[in-house]
Amino acid sequence: MRRPLWMLWLSWLAWLLLGPAQADTPFDPFAAAGIEQKPGAQVPLELRFVDVDGNRVTLGDVLGDRPVILAPVYYRCPNVCGAQLASLFNLLSALSLELGKDYEVVAFSIDPRETPADAEAERAKLRTRWPQLVDSPHVHFLSEVVPATRPEPNPSHPAAGHRLAEAVGFNYSWDPEIGEFAHASAIATLSPDGRLVRWLYGLGYQPDDMRLALVDAGEGRVGSLGDQLLLLCYHYDPRTGGYDNLVIGALQVGGIGTTLLLGGFIGVTLWLERRKREGGA
Repeated sequence: MRRPLWMLWLSWLAWLLLGPAQADTPFDPFAAAGIEQKPGAQVPLELRFVDVDGNRVTLGDVLGDRPVILAPVYYRCPNVCGAQLASLFNLLSALSLELGKDYEVVAFSIDPRETPADAEAERAKLRTRWPQLVDSPHVHFLSEVVPATRPEPNPSHPAAGHRLAEAVGFNYSWDPEIGEFAHASAIATLSPDGRLVRWLYGLGYQPDDMRLALVDAGEGRVGSLGDQLLLLCYHYDPRTGGYDNLVIGALQVGGIGTTLLLGGFIGVTLWLERRKREGGA
């Protein structure tokens, strides 16, 4: 029996409306990755990890009483994570602040399948250039206490790394097509009690940016008096993840204002002299 024409039209309309919704949406790495600004957010200090030597620790155990550089990575990342850590330690080697005295470094894996062996493999690469920094007890490479055995990460069962990333606004997602994580390249600074202070983006941040971020996170307990005063002259821009010099901006504005006032004064003086000459004539 042939179906009535109106039923064919209804079926076609239903396919138009429901077909695209049922199709798989292409993975968009730009929508899946990024930094959500959460200044002052408290990280969960009770989160449990295992360090590179196989010791079980909580996040609170490794924070201590100093500002923290927090690096969300995954150790088997084929792309930017290795370069991000190398860039970080290269910068720290030239930093005037002292590791262990002024700050701690915590790298943690966002991949729940990774183990201390993966962390050690990454540490071994970094050790070839920065052994004194990398092997310091104040540098921590963390992974999951119980690594996942699943072939792919399961976002419905958040691990400690995922919860920490979520707390500081580090958004990322697993791309099953290529078997990699889509994530941003950024590091954060935390206050000694574990509150988010600043993000530094990419690989191109400068030593001054890092020093000021740590001084800012240290709440007056890190850096020299000059560093503290310098913070008054700089303004953190969360869009760029760096510090803008307010003094230069103020001088520019002041220079423009001075020029306008001087121009106005000269103009009024010339006008008064012309009126005087015209009146005398």
